[in-house]
Amino acid sequence: MNNNYDIVIAGGGTAGVSCAWNAAKRGLKTLIIEKNSFLGGSITSSLVIPAMKTSENAINTDFFNALYKKLYDLGGAITYEDGNKGWFNPELTKIALDILMKEVGVDVQFEDEILSICIDTIDDNNFDISTRTLSSPIDTKYLVDATGDAKICEKLNCAFLEKNNETQPKNLRFVMSGVNIKEFSNWIMEFDKDRNVTTSCIVDDKTYLSTAYTWDEGMKWALKPLFKKAVSEGVLANEDSNYFQLFSVAGTVDSIAFNAPRLINNEGYSEARMSILRLSQFCKKYLPGFKNAQISSIANSMGVRVSRRVKGKYIYTYEDLIQGKTFETPVLISNYPVDIHSDKKDASTLQKVYKEYQLPIESLMVEGYNNLFVIGRCISADFRAQGALRIIPSCFSMGEGLAKYLAKM
Repeated sequence: MNNNYDIVIAGGGTAGVSCAWNAAKRGLKTLIIEKNSFLGGSITSSLVIPAMKTSENAINTDFFNALYKKLYDLGGAITYEDGNKGWFNPELTKIALDILMKEVGVDVQFEDEILSICIDTIDDNNFDISTRTLSSPIDTKYLVDATGDAKICEKLNCAFLEKNNETQPKNLRFVMSGVNIKEFSNWIMEFDKDRNVTTSCIVDDKTYLSTAYTWDEGMKWALKPLFKKAVSEGVLANEDSNYFQLFSVAGTVDSIAFNAPRLINNEGYSEARMSILRLSQFCKKYLPGFKNAQISSIANSMGVRVSRRVKGKYIYTYEDLIQGKTFETPVLISNYPVDIHSDKKDASTLQKVYKEYQLPIESLMVEGYNNLFVIGRCISADFRAQGALRIIPSCFSMGEGLAKYLAKM
């Protein structure tokens, strides 16, 4: 392994793989250093599926489209009835990403992490990087922090924007298999007439669906009586009912993925898994089609909505987003709402935006550096703006936009 690179990306999650694929396609010698034994981050490790739909005018979507095509060929992607192409199978995503990285020549160092970083002032301020498993240092012109938690920027003592009270609850997603999806679809579509909440369609002769419930009182949820009954009967703890959302899994005939439980009391993994057990028992007892279903997968890592945010050369604000401010070099265009979850009832925010918004390349540039960048949920943005920017398609676009920018340098 030649340890001299044009670009090293710490983290092979959604932003990282998009940046790597696009950089390598443009002739940059590229390395991903990934802590897990697979790529994909939130999709694969945290089971965050499907990717949320965003603007029809989105830019920097080459990687998203390439991943969709590869997954579709593998039987692991569909386009839902609303036109959302982000319905991915998380296990097949691991394989698709391996193939995509190999096709363009990205080197991937699995089960590794960066331990130390030095700046080589003699060699044009390149970074010299030492990792846990490689015997010799890595030299790179550009370093990209795609860790999600800004772990690289922390090592370099960069400035951060986050405040202690700017938090969102995490979740630990899971999948149940053995579901009679046609039976459940027929029942839920009759039980819940609200097509803003519950939908179903047939794609490639398979039934796909989505439905949801929260304990918030601001909306009339069809599933509310069942959750109240389950809590009163001791099947669920009251906290288990705070947020519940499910989706079919692309390419399967009997699997349902859950965007739940949302962990409102800062629970750890053990407590989260007990909540998953209770939610699975709720499904088996109260939801037609789940009688013979079982938990088949629990995410390896928590779904994290917000973490520390790095101070960049431009701090993107909520006002920029709402006003639809334009920039000379945008890395993404989106219209996804400001989506901020709360651990309190009736306190979450889902604010629609009425203008498409852009994110500038300068929000990916770390203050004080010319060759250190950040992509993903820890970009240079204020708390409310980050609540709209954190979704998977936007992370894909960030990574791609940065790679295209660096290829022109």
